[in-house]
Amino acid sequence: MNYLQLIGRQKELFVNDIQAIENELTNIVEQSSFLVIGGAGSIGQAVTKEIFKRNPQKLHIVDISENNMVELVRDIRSSFGYIDGDFQTYALDIGSKEYDAFIESDGCYDYILNLSALKHVRSEKDPFTLMRMIDVNIFNTDKTIKQAIAKGSKKYFCVSTDKAANPVNMMGASKRIMEMFLMRNSAQIPISTARFANVAFSDGSLLYGFDQRIKKGQPIVAPKDIKRYFVIPKESGELCLMSCVFGHNRDIFFPKLSEDLHLISFADIAVKYLEKLGYEAYLCDNEQQARDLAKTLPSKGKWPCLFVDSDTTGEKDFEEFFTDKENLDMNRFQNLGIVKNGMNIEPEKLDYFEKQIKDIRNQDIWTKEPIIDLFFDMIPEFGHKETGKYLDSKM
Repeated sequence: MNYLQLIGRQKELFVNDIQAIENELTNIVEQSSFLVIGGAGSIGQAVTKEIFKRNPQKLHIVDISENNMVELVRDIRSSFGYIDGDFQTYALDIGSKEYDAFIESDGCYDYILNLSALKHVRSEKDPFTLMRMIDVNIFNTDKTIKQAIAKGSKKYFCVSTDKAANPVNMMGASKRIMEMFLMRNSAQIPISTARFANVAFSDGSLLYGFDQRIKKGQPIVAPKDIKRYFVIPKESGELCLMSCVFGHNRDIFFPKLSEDLHLISFADIAVKYLEKLGYEAYLCDNEQQARDLAKTLPSKGKWPCLFVDSDTTGEKDFEEFFTDKENLDMNRFQNLGIVKNGMNIEPEKLDYFEKQIKDIRNQDIWTKEPIIDLFFDMIPEFGHKETGKYLDSKM
């Protein structure tokens, strides 16, 4: 299916920028070794393909999902075949001793790209998942940077999110705090990152959920009052690789807003998606009606849809890639902007964060409140609002 058409676009975002530097990019990749962490996720797979097709000397992929890793290899072999360099995958948790042993056994990479993340707003619903999000998004990142420094890597890239700019949810705030840790380590290794829009039909996303609902004969549910920017998986891979290879120390890459990148609602995408499949969207009044009609409407060329207003914790009214306090370079690339960061770090603040999380972990009973309070300490302008409702309570 053509993802571009579903998100209301006719062409890819970075074609001109990629063409302008393709020879240089290919030459760099051909002479370099890469480690992609979280390489079997949607963005990780896209990055891996962008590196693989340019014939690197060494490309190692680490991901906790064995099944996704198998599919990644099948996909690459079916699309590109083979390369002359060393291509291997490892089903490892980067927080584990096994991963540490793996790094000690070799660990020599020019470029390390970390795409691992807990990316769902729904992960903040309880203190246990929230604490794992802090581990994955912040502390594992800090750990793998220090390992990259110890092994003499040339560059470290870690993906951020548009939700880190003026965050309103814990996921976005965790990525903003991650960016602070990145900046602290940038004194010892060049680091770059990227903030970008929702990746259309990525694993676990609402658009991916549309596909699952169709396969399972279930109604489609989507918020009608929320609009988002979308990139396709290939664009996410290009953006990450561009930032990794061409980003200066502490740069944050993001897609420029233009007529090609515009806001579109989930409900509008659902309607377009159904049209491509030959169905007309039928608007329902409630969940039960939608479930009942899913048994009869599809045979008539219609699909039950429930489009509702959003009232769950952590939803942002609009997306943005930078704040009005950040310095921008909008001239280096045609469709890529860059946030230029100085060494404006507060090491005592990061030490305080680590100590407080350690203290919370040592408690017999965990609650969300001290974690949320800590996030406000780290990000005074944090726009988090607790509504008491979460996505898991909805269809």
